[in-house]
Amino acid sequence: MAAPPRRPRRRPARADVLAIGAYAVLGVLVCLNYWGDVQHRVSSHLPTDHSWFEWLFAHGAYSLRHLENPLFTARQNAPDGVNMMANTSLLGVTLPLAPLTLLLGPQVMYALYLGAALSATAATSYWVLSRHLVRSRGAAFVGGAFLGFAPGIVHHANGQPNFVSNFLLPLIVARVLRLGEPGRWRCNGIALGLLVAYQIFINEEMLLLTALACLVVVAAYVVQRPRAARERAGAFLAAVGVGGGLALLLTAYPIWFQFNGPQSYRGLQGGVFHDWGEDLMAFVTFARDTVAGDEAVEKTIGLTEQNTWFGWPLVLVALVALVLLVRRSLPARIVAVLVVLFSVAAIGPKVRFDGVETAVDGPWAYVPDDLPLVEMMMPTRLSLVVVAAVGVLLALAWDALSGRGRPPVPAQRTGSSDPAPPRRRWLRLVGYAAIVAALLPLLPRPLPAQRIDPPPHFITAGGWRPYVPDGRTLVPVPIPSNVHGLPTLRWSALTRQEFPIPGGYFIGPNEVGEGVFGAPNRPTSTLIYSTMDADRVPPLTDENRRQALDDLRFWKASVVVLGANPREGVLRELMTQLLGPPQRVDDVWVWDVRDRV
Repeated sequence: MAAPPRRPRRRPARADVLAIGAYAVLGVLVCLNYWGDVQHRVSSHLPTDHSWFEWLFAHGAYSLRHLENPLFTARQNAPDGVNMMANTSLLGVTLPLAPLTLLLGPQVMYALYLGAALSATAATSYWVLSRHLVRSRGAAFVGGAFLGFAPGIVHHANGQPNFVSNFLLPLIVARVLRLGEPGRWRCNGIALGLLVAYQIFINEEMLLLTALACLVVVAAYVVQRPRAARERAGAFLAAVGVGGGLALLLTAYPIWFQFNGPQSYRGLQGGVFHDWGEDLMAFVTFARDTVAGDEAVEKTIGLTEQNTWFGWPLVLVALVALVLLVRRSLPARIVAVLVVLFSVAAIGPKVRFDGVETAVDGPWAYVPDDLPLVEMMMPTRLSLVVVAAVGVLLALAWDALSGRGRPPVPAQRTGSSDPAPPRRRWLRLVGYAAIVAALLPLLPRPLPAQRIDPPPHFITAGGWRPYVPDGRTLVPVPIPSNVHGLPTLRWSALTRQEFPIPGGYFIGPNEVGEGVFGAPNRPTSTLIYSTMDADRVPPLTDENRRQALDDLRFWKASVVVLGANPREGVLRELMTQLLGPPQRVDDVWVWDVRDRV
């Protein structure tokens, strides 16, 4: 009787599961400090951003529950509202996860999603690398881990989950590289169009960076493989047309709303981000949130985002890998082009070295501040393309060391099962050790978190309901802004946005249509902020009281609420002089202004 056929080896499947499991563990590790008290902890580095994204999860749930247009909301910045497409609204995440947000609350969803987004980015990177670029699963694992948990990515996990939600980007890049396949232009174009359309609702800036990187990759391929490029040009262009047309069809109205809808804006006031370039020392410095980093770096070169911060061992290993691979590997040559081009582009308008701005102009000195699309970009974020390129380079280097990145060498006549001679095996071990030694210092630490007080019981228990009829707002003191009022912004997020509030943390238009952070200050909000900063009540006049009533009318206020606050005493004195004696209700001070405005 013939023996049954041998089943295919399942090592690749097991390797895939192990890789994804390892990424999930890393995602939990990064968010570990939040889980110590998920209801009352926020990022200690970007607490306002953290609260904004909690609010966004609540917005997705509110929009779904009330079947309202998710592209706009009046639950913040009442009565003007906020254009959600013109902000980092993460609608592609918050809307699908709305049922879970309603079940678990925005704080739990934020922590869950943050770790999941990091892990998912690593997993899709691993999948693309292992299926399209390298043969070694170990190489794909190393590259995927770096693409998902590089220092520049983990840095953004401090309150900016939109910049770690990159799980679609490897799939977009892989699809772009397949557009030239003969006979599949329609299928490839449709797939690309769907991916691009969805990414627009996650992070448009990362999509723009990916598009720029893909443009460079295609151009570099055309230069190095002109004959193959000509043969594939027809299918490539047809697929691009299908994908671009489909993406435009699916996103035309949201994009129009972003630039022409209510509370839209044109550029940022003063082009505030154009000075945010990468310091040359940042490339060889260990990032704050790695096992080798510390807080001290932020006192010198940490004046902008930590988007590279590879540490000197990885820079050295990357340079050696490029030198060894660039002659025999087309992908390595394309990676070299990306590294050089985007490293230079990330420098900004002035070259900075070790925290000191030099007199040497950077490339952004020649970029107009009002150039469309580019006007809101930070130069330093271009280095995120370098992060991706280094991740791919690590995978290529590991694959070459494994011997799977090149055709197999014939076995020696001695009958040895290992085709590599002893010297090559020794060099291979040295290469593996060098890559591991360069990456170990970059292992992420749990993100730093701080405790934040919960909203008053008056808010969470619904004590505000008798005071806020439909069409009116609750005015928290201090009024939320990008500087003040972090706790009061959470009042809205943690009560399912059941009452609208003035002010908030967002980008909206000023009087000339330029984007500014937060609502334009009114006399009363300015008075509140200056009182908090000075920790004393200034002399007030009848004009201040008249302005307070005018502002309350503008906000359509029905009640003013002051909860526990480090400046509670001085704020209560200020509001009492403006509006009269308050009423103590539950654990807050209340000024009922329904009959006065």
